Amino acid sequence: MHTTRFCLIRHGETDWNRERRLQGHLDIPLNTQGMAQAERLATALQRQQLQFAALHVSELTRARQTAAAISRQLALPLHTHAALKERHYGAFQGRTFDEAREQIPHVYRLHQERDLHFDLQGGESLLAFQQRIMHCMQQLATHHAGQQILVVSHGGVLEMVYRTASGKGLSGARDFPIPNAALNWVNYQDGSWHIEKWADQAHLDDSLDEV
Repeated sequence: MHTTRFCLIRHGETDWNRERRLQGHLDIPLNTQGMAQAERLATALQRQQLQFAALHVSELTRARQTAAAISRQLALPLHTHAALKERHYGAFQGRTFDEAREQIPHVYRLHQERDLHFDLQGGESLLAFQQRIMHCMQQLATHHAGQQILVVSHGGVLEMVYRTASGKGLSGARDFPIPNAALNWVNYQDGSWHIEKWADQAHLDDSLDEV
């Protein structure tokens, strides 16, 4: 069976990342630090002289801006996907966790309890989010069987892939890093996902973890 190898990348830093404010589907651009991270990331990939068959990207601006630097340096066109967008955080979007705890305590409580079916009042449940992401990843793995590809997306998206590949499930709190603009390597073979290397930040000076 052919192996598909993925280099997964969370977008560069935004001002809302710095504020620890949940973005979800809200279309927040990279800040100056994020743009610099994207350039360092693209340079690191170019220096490694890795061959990629395709560059697949979330349609949100922060991911597209990160991928644009890679596209230029590696001469790869961007293929954007709505299915690679961040989780829709419903009532949490635009708020920090502290603000959510104070302003919408009932929503905050269910979120903290990790109710897998709770949609955050108009957003996506954890189960629905995982299904969306892994369906898209499965399609990419099948389409690019035997190839190596880049995927630029979001912290929540990478979390779903990590949890699926590691068998951690969705119930427990996250205990692994998801830094802005780091390199994360996973592969898919014969119906199974495997983590090769995670959170490689050797090319970065400073990178924030996912909220």
